[in-house]
Amino acid sequence: MDTTPFTGPTGLTRRRMLGTALALGAAAPLGLASTALAATPTAPTSPTAPTTPSGTPARLTLPEPTGPHRIGTVDLHLRDTSRPDPFAGPGRFRELMAAVWYPARKAEELPLAPWLSDGALKAFLDDAGYQLPITAGPLTAARLGAPVHRPGHRLPVIVYSHGAHAHRAVNTVIVQELASHGYVVVTVDHTWDAFTEFPDGRVLTPWIEGAPRISPNDCAADARFILDCVEELAAGRNPDVDGKALPEGLLCAPDPADVGMFGWSKGGSATAAVIMADRRVRAGLAIDGPMGAITVTDLDRPFMMLTAEFGRDQNPDAVTFWNHLRGWHLNIQADGVRHNSYEDAAILMPQVGKLLNIPDAQIQRMVGTLPADRSARIQQSYPLAFFDRHLRHRRSPLLDGPSPKFPEVKFLP
Repeated sequence: MDTTPFTGPTGLTRRRMLGTALALGAAAPLGLASTALAATPTAPTSPTAPTTPSGTPARLTLPEPTGPHRIGTVDLHLRDTSRPDPFAGPGRFRELMAAVWYPARKAEELPLAPWLSDGALKAFLDDAGYQLPITAGPLTAARLGAPVHRPGHRLPVIVYSHGAHAHRAVNTVIVQELASHGYVVVTVDHTWDAFTEFPDGRVLTPWIEGAPRISPNDCAADARFILDCVEELAAGRNPDVDGKALPEGLLCAPDPADVGMFGWSKGGSATAAVIMADRRVRAGLAIDGPMGAITVTDLDRPFMMLTAEFGRDQNPDAVTFWNHLRGWHLNIQADGVRHNSYEDAAILMPQVGKLLNIPDAQIQRMVGTLPADRSARIQQSYPLAFFDRHLRHRRSPLLDGPSPKFPEVKFLP
C-alpha cells in the first residue's frame, strides 16, 4: 500500500473538516480554550472569520518549536533534467517545489511563512468543496528569507517526504522543531501527488485528470535529487532554476556528509527506499510508513519506525523491512494513535472540532485518542533525539527505553 487514507469511518474526510475551518478562517488556539468561540455551522456560508475577545482574528495554530534558534525558510523551484516528465509536455523535465528550513538570525521585521502558499491553500480548500476567499490559514514559526545562523561549522541536513495526496507542510511541527535545534531541513512537494504552487502561478493537485500515479520509488527519486541539490548548496551553487536570491549565509551552510531523512506514510516508505539505495543518507525515520511497493535489502545504518496503523502487528511489509535491519534500529508506538496522529493534523483537527462543534469521538476516529499536546511533544522530541544521536552523536535517554516523561510511548520488541 502506498496511499494515505483521508476518510474517516463516518465518511467525513479529514481534508474536508480542515478545509472548512480554513475557509472560515479561524479556530481556538492550541491550549487557549478560554478564547474559543461558540461556532456551530453546518456548512461554511461566509468567509467572515471569528475573532478573539480582543477583536483580532484567531487562527489555527501550531506549537512553537522548543530549540534555541530562530527559524528561517525559503522556497526553491527545482528541475531534475535527468528525468523527463511526459505528462508535463514534450521536452519537459520533472519540476519540484521544495523549501529549506534552517536556524536563523534575528529577523523579526520579516513576515512569518504560511503553512501553505495562497495558491496551494486555495486548491486545498477547493478540493474540500469550499471556493471561498482565503482568510487565515496557519502561520509557521519561520521568517521568510531570514539570514542563516552560522555557528562556525556546516549544519547537518534532513530531507523530508510527505504522504500520498498531501503536501510538504504536513509535518511542519517536526520540521520547524529540527530547524530550531540547528538542522537544515529540506521538504519537497512530490509533483502530481501534492497540492503545490510554482513561481509562475501554476497550481497542481493530486487529482488532475490523467496525472501519473506517484509511487514510493518516485518519491525516493525526488528525494535523491534533493540530495543532489543539497550538494549544490554546499558547494556554493544556487539550484533554483529561476536564480532566486537565497537568504544570506545559506550557500555553503549544509553539510552534505551529515544527512538524515524522514517521511510520513508513503514518505516513510520512500525514506526506506532512499536509505537502502543511497549511502549519502546516514539515518532514516519512517513515520507510520506502509513499507510496501519498495525493494527491500539489508540495511546497516540506523533506522527508526514510529508506527500506528501500519505497525508490524498489522502490516506484513513492515515486518519484512524490519527483518532486514542490520544496524541500530528501534520501533516505538504511542497509545491511542491513528495514522494521522504523528502529523500536523493531530494538532489542527482538535481545533477544527472546537470551531465546528464536532464531537470529540468523531475527531478521535481520525487522529486517535492521543491528546494534541502529547502528540506535539512526541513529534518534537523523538525525531530530534533520533537525529541528534545518529548525526550529532548526542546520546538521548529517550531512545534507551520507556521514559516517565512519555508514559504513552511503548518500545516494541
